[in-house]
Parts: sequence; C-alpha cells; structure tokens
Amino acid sequence: MTVFADLVGQEAVVEQLQAAADGRADRRAMTHAWLFTGPPGSGRSVAARAFAAALQCPQNGCGSCESCHQALTGSHPDVAVIVPEGLHLLIDQAREVIQRSSRAPTRGRWQVTLIEDADRMEERTSNTLLKAVEEPPPHSVLLLCAPSVDDLLPTIRSRCRLVQLRTPSADAVASALVREGVDPAMAAFAARASQGHIGRARRLATDEATRRERRDVLGLPTSLTSVGSALNAAKALVDSAKEEADLLAAGRDDAEKQALATALGAGATGKGIPAGGPRGGAGALKDLERRQKSRGTRTQRDALDRALIDLAAFYRDVLSLQLGTGAPLIHGDLVDQASHIAAATAPEDTLHRIDAVLACREAIDGNVAPQLAVEAMALGLR
Repeated sequence: MTVFADLVGQEAVVEQLQAAADGRADRRAMTHAWLFTGPPGSGRSVAARAFAAALQCPQNGCGSCESCHQALTGSHPDVAVIVPEGLHLLIDQAREVIQRSSRAPTRGRWQVTLIEDADRMEERTSNTLLKAVEEPPPHSVLLLCAPSVDDLLPTIRSRCRLVQLRTPSADAVASALVREGVDPAMAAFAARASQGHIGRARRLATDEATRRERRDVLGLPTSLTSVGSALNAAKALVDSAKEEADLLAAGRDDAEKQALATALGAGATGKGIPAGGPRGGAGALKDLERRQKSRGTRTQRDALDRALIDLAAFYRDVLSLQLGTGAPLIHGDLVDQASHIAAATAPEDTLHRIDAVLACREAIDGNVAPQLAVEAMALGLR
C-alpha cells in the first residue's frame, strides 16, 4: 500500500505525482514548487503530504519504510508542514519557510516545506514568500495548498506546477469509508451528505454529535415563520458555532500558556532571576493570546461555513424537486421536509434563498460580523 492510498478518487493526480517522485523516466516531471488546488474535502493536503513522503522515500512512496512513516506523521527532519491556525498565514512563518529552504537536507533527498491553506496569505506575506519561489536553493521543494489558482499572487502561481484535484464521487467516498470498517448504509449516507468531502463524511459516519449538529442546522428552513423566529434561529446557529470553537480550544489554550510559561522559566528562583518573572514574558504571552484569539475566530467561521454549505445543498434539493430533475438528493434523509417546502414555494423563491446563503458565506469571508451576516440570511430565507 503506497503513501497515496488515502487519496480518494484522484487517479490522475496520483499518476502525476508518482512520475515526479520517480524522476527517472522524465526529469522534467519534477520541479521546485507545486500548487495543489481543489474544492474543500478533495484531499489537497492529503495529496501534498503523500507527495512529500514519496519524495523522501528510496522507493518513491512505498508507504512502509521509515522515511514514509516519518513524513506522513510529521516527524521527518526534512519535511516541514505549516498549518495557518488563525485568520492569516503570519509573515514570520513565511520567513521561516525561506530559512528552511536554504538548508541542505539532513536525511532525505529533498528539503520539503508544505503550506496548507496558502490562500490565507496577505499580500505582504506572499511577497516575502516569493523569494523562496523565485530563487529556489538546490534540493528545496515548496508545496502550497489552496482552493484555486486565483487565491495566490500571479507571481507565485506562475512559478508553480499545478496539481488539480476534483471532488471525489459519492461512490468513491463511500467505498473508502467501507474499507475503514463503516457500515455500507451509513457510508452511503455520509458520502452523499458530505458532498464528497472525505473528512466531513468520516465525521458524519462515526460521530453522532456531528450528525445531530447537521440535523439541527437543516431544521432551520422549517422554523423561519416570523422575523422573531428568524433572528432566534440566527442566534442559535452562531452560538452553536462559537460553542464548537470554544470546545476545540478548551484545554489547548491553557496547555499552550503553561508550556510558554515553562519555557520562559516561570517559577524559577535564584541569582539573576527577576523578581517579577522572566523578562519579555508579558509580551510573549500577549502574542500567544492574540494568535489563540485569531485561531478561535477561524474555527468559528469554519464551523459556520460547514453549516451554510449544508443549507445551500438543502435548497438545491428543494429546487431539484421543484424542477423535476430526478437527480439524487444530497440530503436524501430529509426528502419529506424538502418536498413540503418545494410544494409550498416557487423555484424563484428557492433561487433567492440559495443566493441568501451564498451571500452570507461571502460576507463572513469578508470579515462581516457573523451575527449580522447570519441574521440577514435568516431573514432572506423566510
């Protein structure tokens, strides 16, 4: 089983990356910078991590050697994975990439740096990173992941080799879940409800809390009977996303603060130790809290976005029923609810509601306060 075994429904991509990792058949197949694009859940980061492992493997990604294992688990000394946890990739992280790229590999064949969610770079960060792309040191490979080529500066994307992933089919996702031990009926439900997002499908198939949250979100269309109910539903949706973000942050934030305090020598005594604690501690703590706040905001927005995608798909089902397309429903378990709304409204109304959901996504992505954006959407869905 190779390092590409977890890449679902991406046969052409696997072939492209295996040829580059080998390099013996065609040396032009390999280059110093790669851009992995594709919709959410298509496996951009999975493909990039697998490629990083294949580049370090003596057998080009066998999946069983020590190099493959270390690269896939994040412990390989010549593979660095940078995951922006906040709203943006920090400029210090871009400088770190440049510094790493200048080093010769210690054990592997390449010095590989992988940046997930590279679309979160601000322009000044992109300009800093450009140096690593324009003047690549020998044995340096940069892997960038983003939803589309338009999410990066032209000066960066023009110097990268493009790897385009697609949304895997529901059948491919369901088959992958069955191989992991999921019941076939549950796998089929999760694959369709997730709209090809393998990570989301896995959570829906294995976590009852995730399924309950989905049901709560998709109960919203039938609850919007008045202005008051719309505003209440909006508040409940935003509160639910915030609770999810707070739950993920619980413990992690405190552990990071404790680790920082230990690193700065908190509690140490003796000659030369300032009475008020280590110098610079207050500034470091403030910087950590700023990053934690940014990460929490991003987590809340991500949770909201998942809910909005489910809502848009529900109204797509309603429209499909209204037009009699005969296409399989994404949320097939909610056919009665969708049929009721389809019979009571016109296709034009459904299109307006889909537009309201998509406008809410764009507003939140543009830093509009989530509460205001979701309230506007809920009023538009009435």
